[in-house]
Amino acid sequence: MTINIFLQQVINGISLGSLYALVAIGYTMVYGILRLINFAHGDLLMVAAYTAIYAVTLFSLPWQVSFPLVMVLTGLFGILLDRVAYKPLREAPRISLLISAIGASFLLENLAIVLIGGVPKSFPRPDVFAKVIDLWGLRVQVLTVYMPLLTMALLLGLLYIVHRTKVGKAMRAASKDFETTRLMGINLDRIIAVTFFLGSSLAAAGGMMWAMKYPQVNPFMGVIPGLKAFIAAVLGGIGNIVGAVVGGFILGLGEILIVALFPQMAQYRDAFAFTVLILVLLFRPTGIMGEPITDKT
Repeated sequence: MTINIFLQQVINGISLGSLYALVAIGYTMVYGILRLINFAHGDLLMVAAYTAIYAVTLFSLPWQVSFPLVMVLTGLFGILLDRVAYKPLREAPRISLLISAIGASFLLENLAIVLIGGVPKSFPRPDVFAKVIDLWGLRVQVLTVYMPLLTMALLLGLLYIVHRTKVGKAMRAASKDFETTRLMGINLDRIIAVTFFLGSSLAAAGGMMWAMKYPQVNPFMGVIPGLKAFIAAVLGGIGNIVGAVVGGFILGLGEILIVALFPQMAQYRDAFAFTVLILVLLFRPTGIMGEPITDKT
């Protein structure tokens, strides 16, 4: 393998990792507050992708308008998901929340089949993202460069909200102790809604980027990316926002480089991600940047 090909694969790995990172942030935020693995989170990629298709094709909105609009709409859909599937079970055992999350995932997938159909749809990728540029002697698609830049920009914005605003301080308080947070006069339902909104909006950004990179949308498109984003969150330290991003980049780079260095293992690409999950749970359950987390009420 030449150095140019290796660098090309590294760039591809960083690009893929940025997609995992965007979705992993939503997993880690919800888990940090509710101790819930929201398995319906991956299906928000599908919801965002279909919404973007109809915004561009049916309502003829320019992508500069439709993409931010889709992020907001998906964020609101995340709040609705919480209100319907999770809020009624706040005081129920954790296993009830987990079962509800799995049920919500199946519901979204099958509802999409009934309402839209199972035939894959092409995604209207803007021409600006389809261009190829010369980068240090490498021919790289513009979208591949924009994806990690977008991820870092959204990460910085999220960190500002979490660490520099009153809502963010309330979110961090809720992640430590529900009861004390209530005693401080904080509306927990509102904080949880903000958490779902932010996490779902970032998942929407990841879903639209995924659909532009692999321009084919179907009701099950969010299953594998969602599972891998969950693995990235566990790898980085679930509950830690920066850790989720680090885990996403590590997982994306690992997947691409293993296939590049060992082409005969291309068919085991997905198995690599699940092997990482098993190893992390066995030898470092808290992940790279995570801390031991105790249950709370």
